[in-house]
Amino acid sequence: MATVTRRIGLSLGADLCWPICYEEILKRLDLKLPIGGDQVGFEVERVTIEPYDLRQKCRYDVVLDRLTHWYGMSREWIKKAVIMDGLYVFNNPWAIQSMEKHTSYCAMMRMGMPVPETWMVPAKAYEPKPDLEVTLQRYARLFDLGEVGRSVGYPMYMKPYDGGGWQGVSRIEDEGGLRGSYEQSGTHLMHLQRAVDPWDRFVRCIALGPQTRVVRYDPSQPLHDRYTLDRDFVSDDERSLLEDMTLTINAFFNWDFNSCEAMHRDGVWHPIDFANACPDSQVTSLHFHFPWMVMANLRWSLFCAATRRPMRLNQDWAPFYEVADSSLPYREKLRQWAAIAHQRYDTRNFLSFCETHLPDLESATREFFTTEVAKDAVRQKVAALYPAHEVETFTEFFWDRIRQWRESPSGEPIAPVPPATASVVTAVSVAAPAPAPAAVAAPAPAAALEAPPAAPAAKRPRATGVKAAKKARAAATVEHDAAVAASVSEAAARAARTLVRTADAAKAPRGGKQA
Repeated sequence: MATVTRRIGLSLGADLCWPICYEEILKRLDLKLPIGGDQVGFEVERVTIEPYDLRQKCRYDVVLDRLTHWYGMSREWIKKAVIMDGLYVFNNPWAIQSMEKHTSYCAMMRMGMPVPETWMVPAKAYEPKPDLEVTLQRYARLFDLGEVGRSVGYPMYMKPYDGGGWQGVSRIEDEGGLRGSYEQSGTHLMHLQRAVDPWDRFVRCIALGPQTRVVRYDPSQPLHDRYTLDRDFVSDDERSLLEDMTLTINAFFNWDFNSCEAMHRDGVWHPIDFANACPDSQVTSLHFHFPWMVMANLRWSLFCAATRRPMRLNQDWAPFYEVADSSLPYREKLRQWAAIAHQRYDTRNFLSFCETHLPDLESATREFFTTEVAKDAVRQKVAALYPAHEVETFTEFFWDRIRQWRESPSGEPIAPVPPATASVVTAVSVAAPAPAPAAVAAPAPAAALEAPPAAPAAKRPRATGVKAAKKARAAATVEHDAAVAASVSEAAARAARTLVRTADAAKAPRGGKQA
């Protein structure tokens, strides 16, 4: 029996906590798996950024990537390694680069998913280009922004067509708010999307390969409390629908790791934001759910590395559209799409791999999250985000959320069961959320950055430093947009001003609603 080593690379940006946990748990497992007549071991290391020869061989079998959505050097190295060396990476760099929110909305509308009414409007301002003025003068039609707003419906959200992380998103209640937000949007190309309002439930379904976790989400809370600890907020049928929806979207775009936001209103789950191919992975947002994410990352990456899973290079949408164009009811279409997803993720073999080769992963993870190494990983991430006087307070807060996970019972399956037509194996169990036991009281907000930590109180904490940083970033964005607008040539500015006129002067928009 030959001994072989599969190498896993972590391509990281500001990530601190989850890589430490991933590396330490893998080290403690010390895996030597009998696969295909070989004894397979694993090494993990962090990918560095440096010049490279395009013919240089890649040393990794799998790379977990957290950079390519914004850092070009790493993205282009990963593309080279996939094409020339057979690297498996998640997520697919081409899908991340080209399948932004706009494409994902259009594709899922084409599939018949209940995406809210969404319009795109021309940018308010433009970067100077030689042919801009003549292009706008010839082809840019006058339009009434107020009429577009009435077609979309209020309340609505304005958000960048390719955005993420809630940046540039504004809720708009009426025409005055729409005009004000549009004036401030600068050169960003924006969507207007009707709000699902009122809604009674908001969830995020996180998926890594075929593994899913449905979490109730509360966007009104500060970042560290948006992922709730709630249980029993969806029925079994609803959970199945949300899992099928998320796996459909991910398999459609060749994403291994993504999260799908959905809002519930009048018996319908509306997917509202599902191009999140670099999802939350930090303990400071996931807290109770953080160990699940680390285990899911380990399972999927080890499966892909051990089995030499081939990278799916091309989009293949035809099977999904064939189902979409059938006369099946929507729920049955979702089941058929999910069956395609399970086939593409090789769910049966993945579950068998976990049962056979990773039976000790959960116990090792629970044990690890009792150690000082784990707590220090939490502390490092907190220290990177919070002011010094809040670090210990919030470290204890997040550590207590992890304790609640540790003490919760097992019983949640790894992944949704594949279709009945497939050969199904018994799934390994992971922790299921439990009602919160007696917990460390959440700290009260600090009065100011210079003040000492406030005494703990029985209410949620507020991160004064984080909120201040967000305000600073928002102000910087507005300042940047103003600077960009000011830099536009006078010719471009004249052309841009022709795009919007008052209702008295404007023509009605043409082309109808997007559908």
